[in-house]
Amino acid sequence: MKKRMGRMAALVMLFVIMSGLAACNSKSAAGAGSPATVQAATTDQAEADQAEAADQAATDQTEAADSAAAGKRVYFAAPLFSESERAYNLKIVSILEKYGYEVFLPQRDGFLAPELEGKTESEKIKMIFEKDRDEVLKSDILFILLDGRVPDEGACVELGIAYANGKRCYGFKSDARSVELDMDLNPMIAGCFTKLFYNLDEEELIKSLEEYLQSNEL
Repeated sequence: MKKRMGRMAALVMLFVIMSGLAACNSKSAAGAGSPATVQAATTDQAEADQAEAADQAATDQTEAADSAAAGKRVYFAAPLFSESERAYNLKIVSILEKYGYEVFLPQRDGFLAPELEGKTESEKIKMIFEKDRDEVLKSDILFILLDGRVPDEGACVELGIAYANGKRCYGFKSDARSVELDMDLNPMIAGCFTKLFYNLDEEELIKSLEEYLQSNEL
């Protein structure tokens, strides 16, 4: 009788152990998932990794572009009240842009006529002043055309704002009409410049700018 009871106890204990092992195996199988589930999870992870890599590449490209543009943003200050003045401005700007400079040219990049329609004079003044001032402040360089009996008044204000805020300032001049006291320019204008490009021959002046840009940064 005792032997029979011992055998029964051993069988019960074996049954409990086997049941426990079966439950563990069932949980492991559930955790591992089917082959299809595993494959789907792997595919999702791969797609997520590819998306993250694409986002990082786009970020790197944007940062590289910003880095390349850093220090090369130019505000182009010049008279723009006649067709010949606007054409000349575009000619000089095209040279700067050819050498990688990002140029803000008010006649091209400022407010369009429809944007000013219906505005009062005071509203137009405020809009134009604030736009041009802000663009000067965002720039690294101010490039000013100085031709005329006197340099354009608005361009001179832009020059003053740029100089007072530590921008690099360059003058461009092919006109001798502002000569006074044996000086080509008012000292308060000339004193702002990192460099003045000056030649009474307009074509030679343009040539000198191109030659400078071939081996120098503004």
